[in-house]
Amino acid sequence: MVDSGLAHLDRLFDYLVPTTLAAKTVPGCRVKVRFAGRLVDGFVVERVDATEHVGRLAFLAKVVSPEPVLHPEVLSLARAVADRYAGTLGDVLRLAIPPRHARAEGLRATPAEGALPVGSAAGWQTYAHGLGFVAALRAGERPRAWWGAIPGQDPAQLVAEAVLATLGSGRGAVVCVPDIRDVARWDAVFTEVLGEGRHVALTAAGEAADRYAAFLAASRGDVQVVLGTRAAAFAPVKHLGLVAMWDDGDDLFAEPRSPYPHAREVLLLRATAQDTAVLMGGYARTAEGQSLVDSGWCSELVADQRARRKAWPRLTVTDGSVDGSAPVRLPQEAFRAIRGADGAVLIQVPRRGYRESLSCQTCRQPARCEACQGPLGQPSASAPVACRWCGRDASPWACPHCQGTELRSPVVGALRTAEEFARAFPDLEVVTSGGQTILDRVEPGRRLVLATPGAEPHVPGGYAVVILLDTWLMLAREDVRVEEESHRRWFNALALAGPGAIAVAVGDAQTLQALVRADPAGFAARELAGRAETHLPPTARLATVDGPDEVLANLANRIWTPNTEILGPVPVDARSTEAGERLILRAPRREGADLAAALSALAAERSAAKQPGLRIQVDPLSL
Repeated sequence: MVDSGLAHLDRLFDYLVPTTLAAKTVPGCRVKVRFAGRLVDGFVVERVDATEHVGRLAFLAKVVSPEPVLHPEVLSLARAVADRYAGTLGDVLRLAIPPRHARAEGLRATPAEGALPVGSAAGWQTYAHGLGFVAALRAGERPRAWWGAIPGQDPAQLVAEAVLATLGSGRGAVVCVPDIRDVARWDAVFTEVLGEGRHVALTAAGEAADRYAAFLAASRGDVQVVLGTRAAAFAPVKHLGLVAMWDDGDDLFAEPRSPYPHAREVLLLRATAQDTAVLMGGYARTAEGQSLVDSGWCSELVADQRARRKAWPRLTVTDGSVDGSAPVRLPQEAFRAIRGADGAVLIQVPRRGYRESLSCQTCRQPARCEACQGPLGQPSASAPVACRWCGRDASPWACPHCQGTELRSPVVGALRTAEEFARAFPDLEVVTSGGQTILDRVEPGRRLVLATPGAEPHVPGGYAVVILLDTWLMLAREDVRVEEESHRRWFNALALAGPGAIAVAVGDAQTLQALVRADPAGFAARELAGRAETHLPPTARLATVDGPDEVLANLANRIWTPNTEILGPVPVDARSTEAGERLILRAPRREGADLAAALSALAAERSAAKQPGLRIQVDPLSL
């Protein structure tokens, strides 16, 4: 497999092996080969006695390392992912196999000794068929389940028990969580449940040597369990028996590099190809998960309604209005809940900044820069009002519509909100988490914790009160998944509440009914029905092609699949056409493989003609 970087050369090539390198040239090892006059990287896929190539063959130039790092099942998975996302095998293998670190190859992990710990799957009895699922794993079977978790139990503990049952059957497991903060928490739990030396943590955020050493421990069979972020989905675990993922809706699972695969789809492709058990879980549920449940491909692991309502905090929804008056940002219900709290209070604020946007106090018109017409903002209390596009100072400011000189902020960030709460509750400590300063945990006690979505710190014993501010603001983003993503973040915040906690959400009661009923599955079913009506994933296959407008204009007339719907081209950025245009292709799910193949063929055509590449994404999270 030659890493040529060219789409039209995305295939295997034959080379001769010099006798001097014969002993070191093993399937899966890294090599250097001469290709198109350059020395490039490659992997040996197979050793054979003869070739079907007509003509002379070149020799391998060098064996970089005799360590076999590309295993047949990973190669097969990488090929399937490349085909699914209209990419090349080389691009996928760069995501699957970390860069070599010579010093790490000289080290050897010490395999765990002794018998496996005796696990307790008692936590799974809360969920219908939960104990049966763990028993099936222990018996060597391959159950597939979508798990609707409820607060009060550590999800890492339950997943670790499922992994321990899988190890008991002589098989391994791959577990993916969203970010490195999750990996750190789960790593400690896995060590406690599985024992020392039975798993490794694999992330791209650590030292290169540590990442490669963890990869080699799995590749060599020294450990059978890999816990990590999205890159761990490709981990070469021996005798794989279980693939698991927590919070599959998190956008961190979407790879930002070509061909932009989603770790959930990688794990599902792997489970199908290698016939493994599947455990996907979260406090919320995605439309993709609901689709698999509805199709019967996997079963549900959910608690009954009574247990769900008891586990989730009691939620009150208010728009902040009283007796017909205008809504306020901090309603009386939230104020009273904070005053009566005997522990930490979590306040989720959609944005991190201070005053992200400004408008005229008199006429409410958006405040704009005189030079470039960009939006005005204020990053901190001590900072001047300035343009967010060109950075020009806008003080003093006068409204061009009414000549008013006072500014107001229709969108208030977490830092500004923290100031307001510090004045309203001077007896309470105010802590913020978000942006570049994310807290992993705070100590219990009476304090206010203001956090942006996804940056909420954990509190031992849970929060006494959870308040969801400005829910309308999270729903105001223009994104096809905005409601699903918002509900996922709200459910995750509510799950941090302790026993007997209460919650207040400021927003529309009808919009937030899934939170009131503690029914993420019901919301996912409605979201899936909406996707079906609008022909969006997962009920259809969607692809975007970004490039110059003259190129996309020609592609709009191209035949892709019999039922592909062509939308656009339209500018990628509404404020500028410099980024080019975007063509959107939408096809029935049954034609998804054909659409991806057609896009791969397009990339190969342009590569062979030495034309600039196009940015192709299949099933992107946002448009």
